[in-house]
Amino acid sequence: MVSRDTKNYSTYQKKLETLGYSNITFTAVERDALYFRIVDTKPNLVLVEANFYECCTPFIIGELLQQLPNTKIAAVSIGKYPCETAMYFILNGIESYLTTCDGFDVFYQGLVAVRKGGEYVSPDVLERIEMRREYPMPAGKITERHKQVIRLVCCGYKDKDVAETLAISRKTVTNHKTEIFTSLNVTSPIELVRAALTLGIVKQEEIYFYPDDLALNPKPVKKKASMPFS
Repeated sequence: MVSRDTKNYSTYQKKLETLGYSNITFTAVERDALYFRIVDTKPNLVLVEANFYECCTPFIIGELLQQLPNTKIAAVSIGKYPCETAMYFILNGIESYLTTCDGFDVFYQGLVAVRKGGEYVSPDVLERIEMRREYPMPAGKITERHKQVIRLVCCGYKDKDVAETLAISRKTVTNHKTEIFTSLNVTSPIELVRAALTLGIVKQEEIYFYPDDLALNPKPVKKKASMPFS
């Protein structure tokens, strides 16, 4: 099980064992270290806490699944996690998503089904997917060009500033931003900043908010000069 909640490892282990799980290993390592841990241990099943990479967990686990296509991975949410974000676990290729928000009885039944080799997806997440007129697109890769756009957006650059800096059209910038937002499950530049920091695409010290045409909006009102006493 992949979780940052190290204080509750023993509690999780006891509950999983009551549900028939055995030889349970917990880890909080991430990215490449997680990949090599899975390669070394060859687990039958990997349970990943949905909040492990915050909103970016579906994207990162989807990437991991592409590297390890024969690994069975299930996302688990212990507590609230937005269905709008959780549906991207399924869209990005993860077979199962379980959440305690469905009720603990249903949650435990799902864990048993997954342990036996089956699949389980929260009904609320399935509903989120099915209610759309168009099937949502899965995450694409974050390219080097995407990272350049992300860094500039995180520094407060508007679309025209990004276009001029990278010598591309504003339409291309818009397309890149759409692809980035879809992949990382974000809906605004503010959310993108947090996602980029979580993924290490930018470092905190690299974020500066002064593009070339920086201007306060609204601009401060100029005070009238006071007349000196005669």
